[in-house]
Amino acid sequence: MKPVKRSITLLLAFVALVQACTSDKGPVGPAASRKLVPDAMDEQPQYGPWSAPVNLGPAINTAANEQHPAISKDGLSLYISSDRPGGFGGTDIWVSQRACTDADDPACAWQTPANLGPNINSAGNDLAPTFTPDGHQLYFHSTGRGGCGLADIFVARRHDKRDDFGWAPAENVGCVVNGPFADAGPTYFEDETTGITTLYFTVQNNPPGSDQGFDIYASTRIGDEGAFGPPALVPQLSSPYRDTRTAIRRDGLEIFLSSGRPGDDVVGHSAGSEDLWVSTRATTSDAWSPPLNLNLVNQQLGGPAINGAAFDGAPALSFDGTTLYFFSERPGGFGKRDLYVTTRTLLRGPDVAEHAEAADRRRERNERH
Repeated sequence: MKPVKRSITLLLAFVALVQACTSDKGPVGPAASRKLVPDAMDEQPQYGPWSAPVNLGPAINTAANEQHPAISKDGLSLYISSDRPGGFGGTDIWVSQRACTDADDPACAWQTPANLGPNINSAGNDLAPTFTPDGHQLYFHSTGRGGCGLADIFVARRHDKRDDFGWAPAENVGCVVNGPFADAGPTYFEDETTGITTLYFTVQNNPPGSDQGFDIYASTRIGDEGAFGPPALVPQLSSPYRDTRTAIRRDGLEIFLSSGRPGDDVVGHSAGSEDLWVSTRATTSDAWSPPLNLNLVNQQLGGPAINGAAFDGAPALSFDGTTLYFFSERPGGFGKRDLYVTTRTLLRGPDVAEHAEAADRRRERNERH
């Protein structure tokens, strides 16, 4: 080999070796698809503190109970669970619409809610809606449609994701998921990395009459059309107390839950009879961290208390992770349970909504081809 050619060959080999050993490269071999935790942490979005909760006002709240909300991907449809007059049963699912998302613009105000009709609501209690990311499916639980137990999880489908009154009749997700007692408060999460879809929900493990028998469970499936498997306890999110409704950030790295557990507030105890708590994880392959009271987390960020001395529950997170809806029994509302909203600002890191939109576009292109 000529000296010049041999020198070039050695130089290229050295460059390749340096690139292979560079610290910001992922691991090689069978585990190459898994991110290292430090990289995953660096890629997580960072948010400012949550703002002081604001009552959604008389357009949404009444002298009845307004609770268990869900917000559409575009932020223009707010689904609420209410026992106000004019429904089909005890508690029905209603929808309020708005023309735009600017909370300071009167033209963007929420309108009077309308009942979703008999394809969703029954003579029993129908509540706790949650959307799939594509907006074509709505999961909720019902006590008035029969099925496997005292309360079952159902799913309804629609062709037009912007038609709030185009839902086909709801269908029971089946007795593999639903058990003999109460299965309620579903939350739907699609993991774009693994292709696994997880349905989080609360399960009443104890017989009726026991108020402390609710824990967080998860059922998974592969792909969009597969059946959900048997639910498994999520021990990191469950406690000996009531652990009920959840809301997960679009990237799957932050989850909010309603829990009656004590402790972890800045004054050494839970702020109310049931509070909003938050848990995080570095990647979707990791276990959830021990939940912290949202007051503690927010006050560490310099923000106000979110939980009050009364019952606060049923969180619903916007698609971009910056707006949190929930219900509260705090004084000063219009009824026993009113809906409130709090917001936060994305400070740095990836925008989870934009990332998800890009993934959706890629998936749609792949499906067309």
